[in-house]
Amino acid sequence: MLESAIAFAAVILLVFVRVPIAFSMALVGATGFVIARGWEPAFFIIGEKARRSAENYELSVVPLFILMGVFVGRAGMSGKLYAASNAFLGHLRGGLAMATVVACGGFSAICGSSLATAATMAKVAMPPMRRYGYSDRLAAGSIAAGGTLGILIPPSVILVLYGIMVRQDIGKLFAAGLLPGLVGILFYMGAIRFMVWWKPELGPAADRSDWRARMRALSKVWGVLLLFIVVIGGIYWGVFTPTEAGGIGAFGAFTFALLSRQLNWRRLFGILAETAVTTSMLFFVLIGALIFADYINETDMPNQLAFVIQSMEVPRMLVLLIILLIYLGLGCVFESLSMLLLTVPVFVPIISALGFDLIWFGIVIVVVTEISLITPPIGMNVFVLRGILRDVTTGTIFAGVTPFWIADIFRLTLIVLVPWISLFLPSLM
Repeated sequence: MLESAIAFAAVILLVFVRVPIAFSMALVGATGFVIARGWEPAFFIIGEKARRSAENYELSVVPLFILMGVFVGRAGMSGKLYAASNAFLGHLRGGLAMATVVACGGFSAICGSSLATAATMAKVAMPPMRRYGYSDRLAAGSIAAGGTLGILIPPSVILVLYGIMVRQDIGKLFAAGLLPGLVGILFYMGAIRFMVWWKPELGPAADRSDWRARMRALSKVWGVLLLFIVVIGGIYWGVFTPTEAGGIGAFGAFTFALLSRQLNWRRLFGILAETAVTTSMLFFVLIGALIFADYINETDMPNQLAFVIQSMEVPRMLVLLIILLIYLGLGCVFESLSMLLLTVPVFVPIISALGFDLIWFGIVIVVVTEISLITPPIGMNVFVLRGILRDVTTGTIFAGVTPFWIADIFRLTLIVLVPWISLFLPSLM
C-alpha cells in the first residue's frame, strides 16, 4: 500500500511540474519495477507492454474511428448538422443554443472526440448566435458543454480504451453510452430553457423555418445518419466487430468527403497526418498508463483496498459516492483521459468486488469525466474555446458552463440510481 501511495504521489508531482502524463506514468511504473525486480526484468516488462499494446488488434479501432471523425469534420458535416437542428429549434428562446447541443450530439456520433466537437462547433455555431444577439456566456457555454458528449455517444475512443483496460465488450459499452448521451442532450436543453426563462435576453428567438426548409436541411444530413446507423447498428446486431465497424466507418466518411468535393491530395495528406499524430498521442498515454497499472497491480494495492472495504462492511453505495467525489476532485486538475487511465486500475477491482456492473461503471466514470471537461480550473473544453474565441474571456466561458455541469450532476445521479438507463440496450445484444 505504501509503495502505491508513493507512486501516485510521484505521478501527481511530475504532472504538476509539467512532465507529460504519459511519460510521468511510464517513468514511475518503470522505476517501481526496477526497484522491485531489478533492471533486466523491468526493461523486459516495459518492452513487452509496449509491443503488445502496439500489436493489439482491438486497439486498431482507435485510429479508424479517429480517421472517420476527421474525414467527417473536413466534409463540412458539422455545419449541415447545425443547420438541420437550427431549422427545428432556432425559433425558440435559446433555440440556437439548443440546436448547438443537438448538433454536438449528432457530430459526436461520428467523431468520438469532445475537444474536436467543441472546436468544430465553435466555428459553426458562434457566428449565428452572435448575429441574433445571444450572450457570449450562453453561446460559449452551450458549445463547451455540448462538446463533452463526444466521449460518451458512440463511437467513443475513451470507451474503447476503458473496454480494453478492463476487458469488457466494446460493442456493449457503445450501446450502454447511447441512452445516457441522449439524456445528456435533454438535460442540457433543459438547462438552456431555465437560463432563458430566468433571463430572456440571454437567448432571443431567431427566425422560424417552414416545413419545406426543415425537410431540405434534414435531407443534407442523411449521410451522417446513415453512417451512424451502419456503424453502431452493425455492432449492436453483431454484423461486424467494433474494429470492422471502424474500417467501414472510415471508408464511408472518406466517401462522403469525396462526394462533397472537400478533398484533394494536400487535404488528404493533412487528414492522415492529423490522424497519425492523434493516434500516437493516445497510444503513448495508454502505454504509460498500462505500465503504471501493472506496477500498481504488482503491489497488490487494488485487491488490498477491496479486502479492507469488504471487511469494514461499508455500504457499497457509500463507497461508490466516495469514488465519484474523488473523480470530481481529480477532474479539476487532471485532463480527462489521463484521469481515467490513472484511476481505473485502482477503482475497477473495488467496484467489481462490490458487485457493480463494469459496463455500467464505465458509463458512470465517463459521465464524471464529461463534467471534468467543463469545470474549473482545468476544463479542457473551456480552454479549447478560449483559444478559438479570443475575444471571449475564460471567466465568461466558465460562467456559461456552470448551469450545464449542474445539469450533469443531476444526470450522473440519475444514471447511478437507475442503472437500467445504461444497461437496457446492452442487455438486448
